Amino acid sequence: MKKDLSDKSRFQGLKIAITGASGSLGKSLIEELKRNGAYVVGLTHSKNNNNNSCGITPDDFIFWSCGEEKLLSSKLTDIDILILNHGFNPKELIDSNEINKAIEINALSHWRLIQIFEELAPKNKNINKYNSKEIWINTSEAEIQIAFSPAYEITKRLIGEIISLKKSKLLIEKNNSLIIKKLILGPFKSKLNPAGILSPEFVAKQIIKKAEKKDYLIIVTPNPITYLLMPIIEFIRIIYSMLIIKIYSR
Repeated sequence: MKKDLSDKSRFQGLKIAITGASGSLGKSLIEELKRNGAYVVGLTHSKNNNNNSCGITPDDFIFWSCGEEKLLSSKLTDIDILILNHGFNPKELIDSNEINKAIEINALSHWRLIQIFEELAPKNKNINKYNSKEIWINTSEAEIQIAFSPAYEITKRLIGEIISLKKSKLLIEKNNSLIIKKLILGPFKSKLNPAGILSPEFVAKQIIKKAEKKDYLIIVTPNPITYLLMPIIEFIRIIYSMLIIKIYSR
């Protein structure tokens, strides 16, 4: 990614791929990113998602399925920013199949895509960040607070803590070839959460606005407690992980 010295958005001319492209937030992010001059690729599991009469459609589509992330490797080579936004909220709280599906979609699939995208990043660890690859992961506010769905909370907490561990390793290695941003989002209206109090359009605008900065955490929520707790929890996780990594690497 090249640094833009003009007043234009930093997303101008970048190629950005987003999973969960057919969801409420996915559609709003696509529209907002395109307004900021990005070329947007929608990653979707359904071939019926390329017709969106209610908003702006992606410039291109990539069809994929959870469990087949390796097939995306060649297609993500020229992507500057990958946004992991797909998710699943089980309706049956103690159904084994639903729980397994939540673990696969909300955690394992995200982790596999993170590893694949990192492998595609430039190998120079000290590379200028504007030439690196960037990945945003939507762990949601459920990572640290209740969402009235235990399986959803557990899987979001799982991927959230894995990302914290990954961030710790990148910091120790001083590796700037992969930039990570964690999206901590409050309840917005969607198929996963019909009772959400925020509009996906508002959340998308706030994400893009905050992503212009260098911040690792992008928090958008009406809950002030999250703004207080999340940075503290993340700081403790990263410091703990860095200490453990250094101890075991001796």
